[in-house]
Amino acid sequence: MTAAENVCYTLINVPMDSEPPSEISLKNDLKGDVKLKTEALKKVIIMILNGEKLPGLLMTIIRFVLPLQDHTIKKLLLVFWEIVPKTTPDGRLLQEMILVCDAYRKDLQHPNEFIRGSTLRFLCKLKEAELLEPLMPAIRACLEHRHSYVRRNAVLAIYTIYRNFEHLIPDAPELIHDFLVNEKDASCKRNAFMMLIHADQDRALDYLSTCIDQVQTFGDILQLVIVELIYKVCHANPSERARFIRCIYNLLQSSSPAVKYEAAGTLVTLSSAPTAIKAAAQCYIDLIIKESDNNVKLIVLDRLIELKEHPSHERVLQDLVMDILRVLSTPDLEVRKKTLQLALDLVSSRNVEELVIVLKKEVIKTNNVTEHEDTDKYRQLLVRTLHSCSVRFPDMAANVIPVLMEFLSDNNEAAAADVLEFVREAIQRFDNLRPLIVEKMLEVFHAIKSVKIYRGALWILGEYCSTKEDIQSVMTEVRRSLGEIPIVESEIKKETGELKPEEEVSVGPAQKLVTEMGTYATQSALSSSRPAKKEEDRPPLRGFLLDGDFFVAASLATTLTKIALRYVSLVQEKKKQNSFIAEAMLLMATILHLGKSSLPKKPITDDDVDRISLCLKVLSECSPLMNDIFNKECRQSLSHMLSAKLEEEKLSQKKESEKRNVTVQPDDPISFMQLTAKNEMSSKEDQFQLSLLAAMGNTQRKEAADPLASKLNKVTQLTGFSDPVYAEAYVHVNQYDIVLDVLVVNQTSDTLQNCTLELATLGDLKLVEKPSPLTLAPHDFANIKANVKVASTENGIIFGNVVYDVSGAASDRNCVVLSDIHIDIMDYIQPASCTDAEFRQMWAEFEWENKVTVNTNIIDLNEYLQHILKSTNMKCLTPEKALSGYCGFMAANLYARSIFGEDALANVSIEKPIHLGPEAPVTGHIRIRAKSQGMALSLGDKINLSQKKTSL
Repeated sequence: MTAAENVCYTLINVPMDSEPPSEISLKNDLKGDVKLKTEALKKVIIMILNGEKLPGLLMTIIRFVLPLQDHTIKKLLLVFWEIVPKTTPDGRLLQEMILVCDAYRKDLQHPNEFIRGSTLRFLCKLKEAELLEPLMPAIRACLEHRHSYVRRNAVLAIYTIYRNFEHLIPDAPELIHDFLVNEKDASCKRNAFMMLIHADQDRALDYLSTCIDQVQTFGDILQLVIVELIYKVCHANPSERARFIRCIYNLLQSSSPAVKYEAAGTLVTLSSAPTAIKAAAQCYIDLIIKESDNNVKLIVLDRLIELKEHPSHERVLQDLVMDILRVLSTPDLEVRKKTLQLALDLVSSRNVEELVIVLKKEVIKTNNVTEHEDTDKYRQLLVRTLHSCSVRFPDMAANVIPVLMEFLSDNNEAAAADVLEFVREAIQRFDNLRPLIVEKMLEVFHAIKSVKIYRGALWILGEYCSTKEDIQSVMTEVRRSLGEIPIVESEIKKETGELKPEEEVSVGPAQKLVTEMGTYATQSALSSSRPAKKEEDRPPLRGFLLDGDFFVAASLATTLTKIALRYVSLVQEKKKQNSFIAEAMLLMATILHLGKSSLPKKPITDDDVDRISLCLKVLSECSPLMNDIFNKECRQSLSHMLSAKLEEEKLSQKKESEKRNVTVQPDDPISFMQLTAKNEMSSKEDQFQLSLLAAMGNTQRKEAADPLASKLNKVTQLTGFSDPVYAEAYVHVNQYDIVLDVLVVNQTSDTLQNCTLELATLGDLKLVEKPSPLTLAPHDFANIKANVKVASTENGIIFGNVVYDVSGAASDRNCVVLSDIHIDIMDYIQPASCTDAEFRQMWAEFEWENKVTVNTNIIDLNEYLQHILKSTNMKCLTPEKALSGYCGFMAANLYARSIFGEDALANVSIEKPIHLGPEAPVTGHIRIRAKSQGMALSLGDKINLSQKKTSL
């Protein structure tokens, strides 16, 4: 066994920058006063941990340090005796250890309980039976000590000695069972019960059956151990379930959150009866609401989501949706996000009404509340959830729409945009709601503050106003939003002072009335109050135009054209038709005039001029073809888009449900419980073992089904076959750290001394510990393990060399340089999805961009995209419908997230150069954006390395 693999429970990390002290100076210090002895002993411990032997100091410490009664010295000595070599090279116990053993026998009979207890803890770490044998009577005597600290450590010592050297104390289970029956202290009972579970399960069950009714009165530490015992017994022997399941039900009422959590998890694995699932889910929900720590909330929410994944449990959870929604009182956005998603997955026609009522209340609560920075994001989440409910259950839309439409005038553009998208979908899908939506839209139209939302609202009004009254109301609102026309003249008058602000009368919201002739008469309430600054007085649309945003003008022109054409088809009187069309044309003309003048901050663009001019031309001619295009084709394209989107959602839902459906093949073997061997019952993994492994970071990833794609694929050769030392490494990537298992082979006929693996890292990697030196016999081999910590997602390089001395040679140390080990970024990147709006927002925010030129031998666009997705672990956000068909060009958005929570975005723009013939490879660019430079560069490198398809 190598020095690095010697059992040692105590690890002390000290940087050894200074020169280590000599053995002589340490000897002198160990003979000095208590302070000097303490410092010297600390230095000795650190030197031994770093590989020094120091055999000459053993007797000095026994003579001058061991007899001292100082508590600090006693504690340091316990560490010293744990790490010091206790045997000679041939494996026999050192003579001096008999003296040490005698000293510890005295400590076990010491009147001070701290010294007794800490000595017992130290004995748990001893691996030499000869040292423990003389101490056994003293250890047994400690079980009757008056202090619980000593008794509890005595139980632990007996347990470890029984486990390692059963012959020293063969009657341990019986001894501990008797001790447990008479013990009163909770921590001692817990340790004793723990020992019985592992040493003699039948005795543990006997004890539990005698006190099963008093379990609620026990301390939480003992309750946790009881839960673990019941779990293990019921899984090993299912016939015991009926006996203990009542006990688990009782423990769900425990006052300790940890016990409730474990009991609920155990209950779910033991029984799939609806009552058991309901009790466990109720317990989880209570835990989420009562626990203040957000991490706890998220962990327990994950357990609820796991429960939902099981088809038979889903029905039970559907009845608890309202309880789950109580979690929304938590201010943390991540918790709310998961809760809303879970509620949405569980919603059914039975409880959708209640869910919508709660969500409406939550939406109203967020109105005008700015005490928390996440309020806006939460409002967006609520809007999206209500949107999904309305799409799945159309009956609910009428309840939801009036509440949500208030948010169109919201300052938060993102929430308003979500509402607008929802309204657009609702008005297209539900014909019966159109009058209600149009009416609500006209109510809130004047209060819209964002130009983007204004454009969308204009489009909806222009598209869906079907009655004469609604069309006239839209025209009224547009006039009101545009202010006095012609715009240029009125603005110039204001500028030159012909309309002095003092003389100006402030006009209340002007009400436009339509006369019998179809023309407009304006009524306004006059007041003589002095107006505020004219900037603030501007009506919204006028403000947008003067700021130079003429895209909204192009949108307005289209809307006016639509409603004018519709008005013509509804109203038969020629005079009214002409009057309406003339007014629409006047508005467009005045906007064109404004765009060409020098008044706006930015001049009108040519595109917008063309669009407005086209609309003017269409209105002047009023041809049936244009009427058809404006009033039918536009709506049809929206309808196509929505149906494609719905189809995609249904497809993804179908895939989800297929994933969750438990399919049983006709030739599957039937397992009869009575006929199964005990070890076959472990169909579910041991929850306690799994959680322990997860805490230690040892969760085993499932290897690929192909045996060749197992560990051998991850072996990296570090030196050549003809080098004096051959080395190869197995690289195991485990979440936040990398374990290198290096095989070192001595290929020479000499003994290699102090053979050391020296490693260094490049990138965000950090070597945790320095591997210890080895001595290799001729043609011998050894394994060295090295741990490397990973701090972020980027490609890292580990490089180094093996240095060694040849015994008997007078030359300097020999060195073999190792090949570099490249750590692949793909081990940290997982596909993820986000909405288009989130993608665009991140694209704008991320400062690092890496542009990769496509250089490949693949000739098909779709094949190239699939190849990139496979080699970068990213997910394509662009829907399948948008990528289908063939036009010689393709653009797609990709997204992935690392295990460190970093986002990576990519945009693929590729084309097929037709002029180079059908066999020409794909060309184009891939732009990668990320928050950190390392991530952007590493992903770029990865794409560059794997662009070309390797021929099989």
